[in-house]
Order: sequence, then structure tokens, then C-alpha cells
Amino acid sequence: MSAKMKESSKSKPSGEEQVLEFLAKLEHPLKSEIEEIRSIILNAYENITEHIKWNAPSFCIQEQDRITFNLHGKAGIRLVFHCGAKGSSTTGEGPLIQDDTKLLVWLAADRAIVTFASMDDVHSKRDQLTKVIVKWIEATTP
Repeated sequence: MSAKMKESSKSKPSGEEQVLEFLAKLEHPLKSEIEEIRSIILNAYENITEHIKWNAPSFCIQEQDRITFNLHGKAGIRLVFHCGAKGSSTTGEGPLIQDDTKLLVWLAADRAIVTFASMDDVHSKRDQLTKVIVKWIEATTP
């Protein structure tokens, strides 16, 4: 058996394995903050899974992406709250959820971001972030 065939016969890494490998190789000034936010997301809602999308960790419910890191830019770390590749049928009807936390910056009715600049920022937003994650997932899960 050729080396190429052996390699193709290996199973694809799980989503968690993809993320752990990505994080092990990641060189980012806010890496500790990224890992802390990842932990918050994974603990916020039962059955959240993860994988790599847009060259960053992304979090799913029922194999549909809902929250994805954006690690580029100078404004810190961004979490993009979205409705997956197909989007939402609520476009044009106002924001998808009522955000009492005021964390979300709305880019569209079904797309918003939260930005983090430091570990203090992550810690100060922890409880509100957890609430937003739960509301977002409940609003976007059939």
C-alpha cells in the first residue's frame, strides 16, 4: 500500500481534535483569551460541538455553525454569531434575539459580533456571554 493510500485511509480528525491542533499551533497575542472564551462557549450549552471554519474555531449545534471566532484585525478577538451557511429566514425582521446584555453589535438581523480586548474583558463579559450564547442557540435551533 502506498503512503498516499495509507494517509487517505486514516479517519479525519474529530472537530475537537481539529481545534486542539489549531490551538497548539496558534501564535496569537490573545491566545489565553481565545482558550478562555472557547471554554465559556463549550460550557454554555449542552451538545455544542466544534471544528475549524474560516481558519478559526467554530461552534455548532446539530452540525450547523452558530458561533465562529474571527481572530484577524487589531480590535481584539471577535466572536461572530450567525446562522450557518444558509442564513436565517428572519432577515429584515429586526434582530434575531433580544439582547438585554448589550454585548452584541448587529451586522444584520441574523448576524452579530462580540469583541474582546483582554482577559479582564473576557472575565467581565463571562456571564452576559453565556446568556447570549444560550439565547442565540435556542433561537437558531429548529
